[in-house]
Amino acid sequence: MKELTVGTNDAGQRLDRFLAKAVPLLPASLAQKYIRIKRIKCNGARAERDQRLQTGDVLQLYINDEFFDKPREDNAYLTVAAPKISIVYEDENIILVDKRPGLAVHPHDGAEYGRTLIDHIQAYLYQKREWSPRGENSFAPALCNRIDRNTGGIVIAAKNAETLRIINQKIKDREMDKRYLAIVEGTPKPASGSLKGYLFKDAKKNRVFVTDTPQTGAKSCQTNYITVASAGGLSLVECELITGRTHQIRAQFAHAGHPLLGDGKYGKLNKKFDRNYQALYSYKLTFRFTTDAGILSYLDGKTFHVDKVDFAQEYFPGAKLPK
Repeated sequence: MKELTVGTNDAGQRLDRFLAKAVPLLPASLAQKYIRIKRIKCNGARAERDQRLQTGDVLQLYINDEFFDKPREDNAYLTVAAPKISIVYEDENIILVDKRPGLAVHPHDGAEYGRTLIDHIQAYLYQKREWSPRGENSFAPALCNRIDRNTGGIVIAAKNAETLRIINQKIKDREMDKRYLAIVEGTPKPASGSLKGYLFKDAKKNRVFVTDTPQTGAKSCQTNYITVASAGGLSLVECELITGRTHQIRAQFAHAGHPLLGDGKYGKLNKKFDRNYQALYSYKLTFRFTTDAGILSYLDGKTFHVDKVDFAQEYFPGAKLPK
């Protein structure tokens, strides 16, 4: 329990507004709950969220110590009162989450504290008491892979350090098969094949460029694809990343003359179609371990997928995806 004494400069404020400034990590909804269940009192008595504080009032706060820390990237999960994650699979070591388009995975992607996928995952594990940050000084649940902010799909999170180490190595050694669904403009020819080229990144423009011939600073890139269906000037394709470069699928299909639907960066925003994000989804993940996987050996050969991809259902209802 901590006590806060109201000073002259804070007198006259509502209790809930005072708490928002005094304990910024405490979500407003949780503060209201704590007031309601008497975990926040004023002068030892029941408090009301809209009561006006007076100079000398003493607040008793029966809340966890971590809420009194200063806001930082590593405690942003505390600001998430109601985690919103769509779980594809979860066990004691790993959690697979279906990230919605528009949600950043990390604060580094320009999102505010408490507004990223990792914040919601950590808040979820913290609230179910599976993770105790004050008892886990050396590790916090972490993401093993990233997806662009405006791309949706499966993201892997590790619940312990050993899982993070193993998954990172498996990704590096390409012992996981990730498949993407995309809608592209036009009809790719041939219907299935491989897009190959060289990709280099322009950090100032925050975009990549694809060429057919090697260039200084460019890295080879390859995307295999299968056309699932075509109609109305669009095609639904399944993509397999052979290399994992930044914006690879988007840039390679645009270079091939088939930009992704809704991709304003590498194609064009076609007003004929009402889309806010590019039609790209990491919808299927298969663990194919060829070397020892330690505590994760039980995942070998298992496939996980997102059942419903909105743009696939909207433009190609009933399309049968490759097995």
